[in-house]
Amino acid sequence: MAKRSTRRSTNSNSLSVARAQSGQGWVLVAPRAVRECAEDLEEVRLMIDAGEHEIAIDELHWLLGNEHDLIEAHFLLGKLAVEAKNDIPLARGHFGVGYQLGMKALRRAKMPKPVPALHPANHLFFDAGRGLIWCLHSLGKSEMAIEIVQQLLAIDPDDPLRLGAWLDEIRTDGKQVVDLGSLLG
Repeated sequence: MAKRSTRRSTNSNSLSVARAQSGQGWVLVAPRAVRECAEDLEEVRLMIDAGEHEIAIDELHWLLGNEHDLIEAHFLLGKLAVEAKNDIPLARGHFGVGYQLGMKALRRAKMPKPVPALHPANHLFFDAGRGLIWCLHSLGKSEMAIEIVQQLLAIDPDDPLRLGAWLDEIRTDGKQVVDLGSLLG
């Protein structure tokens, strides 16, 4: 009997999905070109830590010009857009691209489940998704934010990031739902 592959997506030039070595769920697998950028991304993180945001942004754009599937580069650009420039629409775009790269790989693999949010191979995808949710809600696009929360909950129903709690927060826009004083008073 032939041994079945545990890899779901076979395009080695794009993000793919494989069974986790533990057998507990599925993980995103970066293409070789992305893995080869690890040192460059480490340098960018050091630039960010040193407050050299503009240089880091230039370096991230250069990296993306060579390899578009760098979820981490999109995530870092989104984070810098919020933290250094207070540009939520720009952050939404970068977080959105990072999130969509992961979703595209998962769709090609027929949406295997679960995709553990806390697995190191998956955390940047979930971080990009969380950034996207925050941006959408901040921009008054709550229905879109809720849709992303629901998609992430569907692929990791254990919800270790407690995204389910975000649903009520988004739906109520942070307003008090129950006045405990009037209930007890």
